[in-house]
Amino acid sequence: MPLGLSRFVLLILSSLAWLFALAWKITRFDSSLRYEKVEKIGEGTYGVVYKARDRLTNKMIALKKIPLEREDLGVPGTAIREVSLLKEMKHDNIVRLHDVVHSEKSIYLVFEYMDMDLKKHMDSHPEFFKDTRLIKSFLCQILRGIAYCHSHRVLHRDLKPQNLLIEKRTNTLKLADFGLARAFGIPIRTFTQEVVTLWYRAPEILLGCHQYSTPIDVWSVGCIFAEMVNQKPLFPGESEIDQLRTIFRVLGTPNEETWPGVTSFPDFKSSFTIWPRRDLATVVPTLEPAGIDLLSKMLCWEPGKRIHAREALQHEYLKDLGVVP
Repeated sequence: MPLGLSRFVLLILSSLAWLFALAWKITRFDSSLRYEKVEKIGEGTYGVVYKARDRLTNKMIALKKIPLEREDLGVPGTAIREVSLLKEMKHDNIVRLHDVVHSEKSIYLVFEYMDMDLKKHMDSHPEFFKDTRLIKSFLCQILRGIAYCHSHRVLHRDLKPQNLLIEKRTNTLKLADFGLARAFGIPIRTFTQEVVTLWYRAPEILLGCHQYSTPIDVWSVGCIFAEMVNQKPLFPGESEIDQLRTIFRVLGTPNEETWPGVTSFPDFKSSFTIWPRRDLATVVPTLEPAGIDLLSKMLCWEPGKRIHAREALQHEYLKDLGVVP
């Protein structure tokens, strides 16, 4: 296909995807007319997030500004994914998308406003790790949100403390930032590797596996769980290979006995240093035995044996919360 025609087809497909994915009444507007920006509260690869006031309701909202790409590329794929998925998902532990509007050069996603993210909460509450019940509550809410996503055939793919939002008054936690999320089907589709912030990235992705599913989110939750308890990241790698080494130093270097099939992954090297597995109780020393058991099930090497989010909600560690999965 000629290059010019190829670009034209891509533009048409992008536009059609945008229209069909949204099925949403999108208003063309000058954002300054209805929404008064108060302050910038976040910035990432895919856009800037502002705390803003809705002049119509006088309520605070979060305004995510996503610049439109070059005219020949159409609407950013991240915006299409985030809107199309959030439009369908209504859950107490998933951030609510109120509206989608656009100006000449940007798409604006209008979300409910939350006070802070889990990273900021941990940074501003140095005694948080002592509040076992709140840690359990946050973990439970993360699992409920992820279980809902998975039941609706959606992988979040970018779980990290910065994407978990908290309402201070009620300690309600909600999953946010679905720009990298994907719907999945059976058989499991081949996805890209470039997902999930490095510290929370599952080993199957780090080892080059392109066919993955819900266990990658559960691994991320396990890393976040340990971070809440330890008040520091569990696997703070500096590069992909260093990330693997960091994981190996804690969980031991995987082999065919601990993870059947691992040696056939594209990025597995027979030259990997052989590290012994450490007792997780020494890695997360303040965590009670039931919590260690749950964490070990979340950080299981073999994805197929990793605990499911809904199963985790029924684990003994969370029983005293009276969780309803």
